[in-house]
Amino acid sequence: MCGLLLVNKPSGITSFGVAAKIRKITGEKHIGHTGTLDPMATGVLPVLIGRATKLCDLMLCADKCYKARIKLGVTTDTLDITGNVLSQSPVSVDINGIDKALNKFTGEILQSPPMFSAIKRDGVPLYRLAREGKEVRVDARKVTVYSLNRETDINEDNEFEVSCRVSKGTYIRSLARDIGEYLRVGATLTALCRTNTAGFDIKDCVGLDKLSKENISDYILPSDYAVRDLIAVNVTKAQAVRFSNGGCLDFMRLPLSDFCDGECVKINYNGDFLGVAVADKEAGALKVRCIINSVGKE
Repeated sequence: MCGLLLVNKPSGITSFGVAAKIRKITGEKHIGHTGTLDPMATGVLPVLIGRATKLCDLMLCADKCYKARIKLGVTTDTLDITGNVLSQSPVSVDINGIDKALNKFTGEILQSPPMFSAIKRDGVPLYRLAREGKEVRVDARKVTVYSLNRETDINEDNEFEVSCRVSKGTYIRSLARDIGEYLRVGATLTALCRTNTAGFDIKDCVGLDKLSKENISDYILPSDYAVRDLIAVNVTKAQAVRFSNGGCLDFMRLPLSDFCDGECVKINYNGDFLGVAVADKEAGALKVRCIINSVGKE
């Protein structure tokens, strides 16, 4: 079994837990998800199965869209409502103040990731260190918030909803924290749903509870769907064999040759997806990045 499965992750389970359930249903040892969602979060979780797991890192670079609910006047150690409350403050913020804060955090910003995250320090995830009460310095990193829009007014519980599109590595929990600090009342995240990633929309996802051994193959998409936005290069039988054995493909012998240095492309032969190559302008060739399917000599 090999391909892409688009799961609508439910709340209350880790992304690793979702992968484990898929592993049990399929009996396939190699299962990988792209873009970790917190246990509280729901929404689009692409899961790669079998040889397609080699494509995981290519999908991690994609932009992501979220809908989130932010509560003002409360801060927690996890930056969401599942954590321990650190502070509570009265809230006297109007809509104009909120909109000003959202505008402040739109564009390229510096963001400090939360301690309760899967980022590793010396091979140890930060959330493990946080649970042990250890604080480590986490350097701020540049991320891009392409859009950040308020979707509702603030309610009686001091909550409002936003939608956003962000770059790889952006933490919405950190965004909520920073908005609260800017408004000087503190804030925490109370709900989060990823609505789109890598061009895959939540409406195209299947609920985890709907999957079974009998029907899961109906929902598995072909491997190349995971990299559908990459340019495809059709090769000859000899080139397909060469690529399958890890060999480079000379630009001058390909139907396409105008590649950007470092550009990734799909390699197809006779309608089949063989894998992904990366362009090396200096060498004048496409080099193997990953092989999904092989072609042997007859």
